[in-house]
Amino acid sequence: MTLILESKNYRFEYRSESGSFNLFPFEVDYPVFKNCRLGITYTRNKKQYTWSMTSQVENEVEYKRVNAHIGSMDQFSTGVGPDEQGVYAQLIFELLDDAPFFLWKIVLENRGDAPIQVERFDLLRLGKNGLSGELEVPDDKKEDLAFFSNGWQSWSLSAAYGAHEKQRFSRLGAITRPMDGAGEAEHSGKAGHFMSDFFGVLGDRRSRWGVLAGFLSQREQFGVVEAAFDRSIRLNMWASGDNTRLDPGASMQTDWAVLSHIDLSQPDPLGAYLELAARENGARTSSKVFSGWCSWYEYYQGISAAKIKENIEALQDQKDRLPLDVIQIDDGYESQVGDWLTCKSDFPDGMKPLAAAIKENGYTPGLWLAPFIVHPAAAINQTHPEWILCNEKGKPVNAGFGWNTFTRALDISNSDALAYACEAVKNAVDAWGYPYLKLDFLYAAALQGKRYNPTLTRAQILRRGMEALRKAVGEKTFLLGCGLPLGAGIGVVDGMRISADVAANWEPAYLGIKTFFQQEPFMPSARNAVQNILTRMPMHRRWWVNDPDCLILRQPSGLKDAEVRSLATVIALSGGMLLLSDDMSAVSAERMRIAESMLPVIGERGRVIDWFDQGMPQKVRLDLNGAAGKWSLLAWFNWSAKKQKVVLTAEDFELSAGDYRVRSFWDGMSQRVSAGEPLWSEVVPPHGCVLL
Repeated sequence: MTLILESKNYRFEYRSESGSFNLFPFEVDYPVFKNCRLGITYTRNKKQYTWSMTSQVENEVEYKRVNAHIGSMDQFSTGVGPDEQGVYAQLIFELLDDAPFFLWKIVLENRGDAPIQVERFDLLRLGKNGLSGELEVPDDKKEDLAFFSNGWQSWSLSAAYGAHEKQRFSRLGAITRPMDGAGEAEHSGKAGHFMSDFFGVLGDRRSRWGVLAGFLSQREQFGVVEAAFDRSIRLNMWASGDNTRLDPGASMQTDWAVLSHIDLSQPDPLGAYLELAARENGARTSSKVFSGWCSWYEYYQGISAAKIKENIEALQDQKDRLPLDVIQIDDGYESQVGDWLTCKSDFPDGMKPLAAAIKENGYTPGLWLAPFIVHPAAAINQTHPEWILCNEKGKPVNAGFGWNTFTRALDISNSDALAYACEAVKNAVDAWGYPYLKLDFLYAAALQGKRYNPTLTRAQILRRGMEALRKAVGEKTFLLGCGLPLGAGIGVVDGMRISADVAANWEPAYLGIKTFFQQEPFMPSARNAVQNILTRMPMHRRWWVNDPDCLILRQPSGLKDAEVRSLATVIALSGGMLLLSDDMSAVSAERMRIAESMLPVIGERGRVIDWFDQGMPQKVRLDLNGAAGKWSLLAWFNWSAKKQKVVLTAEDFELSAGDYRVRSFWDGMSQRVSAGEPLWSEVVPPHGCVLL
């Protein structure tokens, strides 16, 4: 039996006897999906089963018209099974009316007499070992194939790769592995093989077709997209079941999977998907785009009440030139990471008086917490060892290397542990007076382990934990997520760190050592921060307010003048938040002018023109409309370690031909340019930029 759906963009066919489907786009230049397969892998009584979801039984089919929060669509659902173990599935397929989106999900039910452990849902198996379907692409449409990979959480690398490149992963093993959960463990390490979390984009850089594959949410499972370029194009999508226990009579479902054909030559090819996911998750995008000061990159954990007060006074003296919104006290005030209700001796009066002082000086008080992660020396380890996430052997799970030790995580599937995390954030807001919270290391709640509640996936635990934190602090508190898997944050956080930590050095280093660490993809560094600020720029004002981390100004530091200007340019054109993080009484007047020139924040995101065309994009365009009429900001970056002579044209930035007046922002030079002439010519220093 063949079941069919049609919209103005697609024809979809599902063949129940083979458990396969076809997706035909009506746009002739786009690839065709043929004989795509589904599957479920689970364990019952310690024996693993892989069910390809074929059935000789014809179950009931239901067609219906759906008007939902994400749009209007045609839908059909059909049952499959049960298989010999009593596992039954309902498949739901949808085609949106007005946009090129194909959506589907699996609802799984255990009709057997014993529990099963669900390992994974295969939502798309395409071109693997000749056993599944084919992505049909004409030879002249696959001359320069590439894949865009999105990282799991804030700090995880997001980048585009050519078909013959290798995906970049950390080489630090157990030190960083807990922080990056987008399928690294299943990666072959070979060129042309790529993993992506939540969504990815496969396409051709020359003919400009693209296919977006991913999920609309990560409330149920973490979803992975895998692509490989060898003898054929492989594209696989799965949702991680995490060996979650499904008892007899119980059911679980996946998030909506999505396929969409996109035109990579358009100005905003990701926009429709990002907005659809925003509607699905109820994204919070109306918050103010804050500017402010943060204690971390000057003092790290060496802060005190006295130092905070000194910077309040310094900022107050400069308020006319630096009209900031927030003063955020970062890590170092708490008695220990994990013990959030008590302060160390450098804060003898606690945190409430500092919040009052910040507010009295006209700023919003902000505070850092990491409610799901625990230092081994924290008192909570001794008072509540049952709250700590452990492995099958009963040992604490490694939550990553931080504070010069291997950290631990709360098992927030335990309601008491989650209640403690909620108490910590509620205390910060209600008792101490901080209406702006930066919540960090949130991935810790989603690590693999033996949980108090084995019937929940990691994604369900993290999402429910985030929703509980939001409920604890109320709707008016500004929540900034950091170290957070992206799907868990949409609709919960107001702002999101979308990059690695910045640092006062261009490339990563540890204890001053660069040689082994400089290629690490998400260790703190200005380079790694810039990478994700650029590649995740389209998320701003769609999923949240982007936080591109702090601008480091101080001299001396490891950042040269050109590097500081590049970092400032990327932050400004991202439209996201602007936070400074230096001793504000010691910044030179020249460096301070860089910060002054960025205020007030623009708030509007730029367009990264070459986001799909190279690993680290070089060209950003931001169109604005103000008192002077319509104008554009154009940025070109030299990410190489050598100076480069660049000649920039209107065509480079997809501007129409014509006469222009061009001004170089950082040196103030300007000129008039006639149609057909270059806009600008300049020698750009290493890691420097041109901003026109």
